[in-house]
Amino acid sequence: MRDDGTSGGEAPQIFITAAEAYPALERAFLNAESEIIGSFLVFDPETRLRSPEGLAVGERWFDLIVHCLQRGVRITLTLSDFDPIARAVMHRGTWRSLRLLQAAAEVAGPGAAPLSARAARHPAETGSVPRFLISPMIMARVWKSTRWLNRQSAPIRATALRDMPGARALMVVRDDGTVRPRLWPLPRLFPGTHHQKIAVFDRKTLYVGGLDLNERRYDDHDHEQAAEQTWHDVQALVHGPVAADAARHLKVFQAVTAGQVAPIDTGDLLVTLSRQRHVPLVRFGPKPVVQGIYKAHCAAIARARGLIYLESQYFRDGALTRALCRAAERQPDLSLILMLPGAPEELAFDGHDGIDSQFGEWHQARCLRHLQRAFGKRLFIGSAAQQRRERPRQKDGRDLLAKAPLIYIHAKVSVFDHLAIISSANLNGRSMRWDTEAGVAFTRPEMVEEIRRRCMAHWLPPNTGAAFQNPETAVAAWRGLALSNAARAPEDRQGFVLPYDIRAAEKFGTAVPFLPPEMV
Repeated sequence: MRDDGTSGGEAPQIFITAAEAYPALERAFLNAESEIIGSFLVFDPETRLRSPEGLAVGERWFDLIVHCLQRGVRITLTLSDFDPIARAVMHRGTWRSLRLLQAAAEVAGPGAAPLSARAARHPAETGSVPRFLISPMIMARVWKSTRWLNRQSAPIRATALRDMPGARALMVVRDDGTVRPRLWPLPRLFPGTHHQKIAVFDRKTLYVGGLDLNERRYDDHDHEQAAEQTWHDVQALVHGPVAADAARHLKVFQAVTAGQVAPIDTGDLLVTLSRQRHVPLVRFGPKPVVQGIYKAHCAAIARARGLIYLESQYFRDGALTRALCRAAERQPDLSLILMLPGAPEELAFDGHDGIDSQFGEWHQARCLRHLQRAFGKRLFIGSAAQQRRERPRQKDGRDLLAKAPLIYIHAKVSVFDHLAIISSANLNGRSMRWDTEAGVAFTRPEMVEEIRRRCMAHWLPPNTGAAFQNPETAVAAWRGLALSNAARAPEDRQGFVLPYDIRAAEKFGTAVPFLPPEMV
C-alpha cells in the first residue's frame, strides 16, 4: 500500500456530518483547475451552498456548476439510476437531477467547458425464475406507482412521467392521461446499484466516503432536526496517487459491470464490483468480480488484537460476522464497538414495512446475536438519539429510541488497531458483493488514531476520560454510559449514545428462505 497522504504533502482531511463535508466539497470544486470526475448515488443541483466561497458565486449547487464550467473546468458526473419498481422515487430523482445539470451546461454558455452527465443503472438483472416467484410483489409495486400518478394533477403527472423513463415503459397511458400497469411481459428487475460517492479533482485530490449531495443528507454535529432529517455521515478528502487510481476506476467501472472489460488494478482505491451473470436464470443478483473492501475488512479483522470500532448503516453480512466471531475466539482481549441506526431509514421514516424490510431486520438481528455469543462482555452495540423527547410518528415507534428521536447513522467507518477504512460500503452482503462501492484505507498510525478519536468523540459528552478510547476499557465505558442514558429522561442524557435494541428488530423481522442475504 502506498503512502496514504499523511506525510510528504497535504494531509488527508476527515469530515464528520455534511456540515463539515459540504463546504469542503464546494471548495474542492472551486479550486479545481481543469477537470472534475465524479460518481454519486444522489447529486441534487438544487442543494444549497454552505461555504463562504460557494455563496460568493450563488445560492445553490446549480450556480456552482455553472461557475466552474465558465472558468474552464470540465465536469463529468455519473448519477446512479435505480430499479424503477423497487426504488421509484430515487429513479425519478436521478432523472430530475440530470435535467438540472443539462440546464446548467446551457446556462454556462457555448464558450464554457463541457459537462457530461449521465444516469447509470447497474446492468445485472434478476433471473426469470426468481422474477416469476416474486411477481405478485412486483406488480403490487407497479400498481402503487400508477395509483400515485393518477392522484396527481395532469401537469404534475406529465412531469413525473418524463422523469421516470424506466417506469414509463411499464405503464400504458390512457387517452385521458391516466395510467395503468402493462400486464405483460413481467418487468425486468435490476437489484444492483452503483452506490459509490466519489469525486476526483485534477487527478490529484479524492473525495470519498458515504455522503451524497442533497438537502436530506445535510445535518450538523448537534443533530437537532426532526428525526427524519438527521443524517450522520463521514467523508474524507485525500491527496496523492490514490486520486489517479480513482480516476481510472471512474473511467472503466461501467464497462466492468457490463462485462465488456476485465477489472483493472485500482491501486490504493478499495472497490466492490460485480457484473451480469452469463446465465442468470435462477439467480437474484449479479456475479461478484472485485471484493476489495470485503477483503480489506477480513484481513484487518484477522490481524486485530485490541479494539475494533465500526459505524455502519447496516450490519447484515454473514461472512463478516463469521470473521469477527472467529477473531473473538482466537483473541481473548479483542473487543468490538458497533454503532448502528436504531432502525433502517425505510422503516423508521418511510413506512416501508414489506417483506424486504422484514427480512433485512431478521438477518441483522441474527448476525448481531452471533456477535453477542462470540464476544460476550467484550461487545457493545450502540445507537444514537437526540437529547429531547418526542411522540412517535409511527405506531411501533421505530423512529424513536428510548423515547427520543433517532439520529440516523449512515456512516461507513471501520477502525482497527493500525488501519482505518472510510468508504461508501455498508457492512452487508449487498455492499460487499453486489453494489459498486469505493473507499480508502488509512495506515499511518496518527491518521488511524485521529479517525478513531473523532468518530468516537462525536457520540460522547465533552471531556470524557481516556477510558472511552482505551481498548481495554472502552466497551465497558460505552456500555455504562449507554445504560445510564437509557435510564434518564432524554433531556438529561450525556452525549447521544444508547443501547441498540435487538429485540425490536427480532420482533419485526421475518425469515424469507428464498431471498439471498445480499438483497438487504
